[in-house]
Amino acid sequence: MLELRSLPATCATRRSESACTGCGARAFSVCGALEPADLARLDALAHKAAFAPGEALMREGETADAMFNITSGSVRVYKLLPDGRRQITGFLFAGDFLGLVSGARYGFSAEAIEPTTACRFRKTEYQALVRDCPALERALFERATHELAAAQNQLLLLGRKTAQERIASFLLDLPAHDPMRETPAGHVRLPMTRTEIADYLGLTIETVSRALTKLKTTGVIRLLSLNELRIEQPERLRALTEGDA
Repeated sequence: MLELRSLPATCATRRSESACTGCGARAFSVCGALEPADLARLDALAHKAAFAPGEALMREGETADAMFNITSGSVRVYKLLPDGRRQITGFLFAGDFLGLVSGARYGFSAEAIEPTTACRFRKTEYQALVRDCPALERALFERATHELAAAQNQLLLLGRKTAQERIASFLLDLPAHDPMRETPAGHVRLPMTRTEIADYLGLTIETVSRALTKLKTTGVIRLLSLNELRIEQPERLRALTEGDA
């Protein structure tokens, strides 16, 4: 695994008890379920880390010795096929937890899309805390249940929906996954590239570009920049997710 770059010692080692309580991602994370005493114990185990765009938090096949709570930025999670093709299985944002694996090795890779920060925990220490903290155990169970539901939705997306339906669903769902970053109503921030969107939706980049262009020319969306758009006709976009052209 690539060596993590820790934040300066004044940030990483001289944290006060308010380090977690002042974290903006706490409300959207498993940390939000903890009482102050348990939160202080969790904070004592955390190692603050920063990742540059493209830098790995973990690699598929490496020893699963760490877990991460993302506090800012965004991350792509993916698997590589034997022929080198990439399937992105999800995009994670502030408040998301990464590294809940049952085996001894990671079954996927995770890389920062943009400048990203996270609390890194040693797996053994975190698991010991979970055993002593029922609230944290419940929060992790709820998060795992949510991820299972998301995986089922992704199977439906890839298995049954057309390209246009996949793009429409992606644009409607994405803002809810990044609640910490406030944006005007109807705005969708796209930190990922068109290629990454294609790898997530099981499409080609050409198909993604054509679908976005069609939504633009029909007035459903307005492209504000390469990484941001505004949904002009949300009801029409919602209808498109169900195949109603």
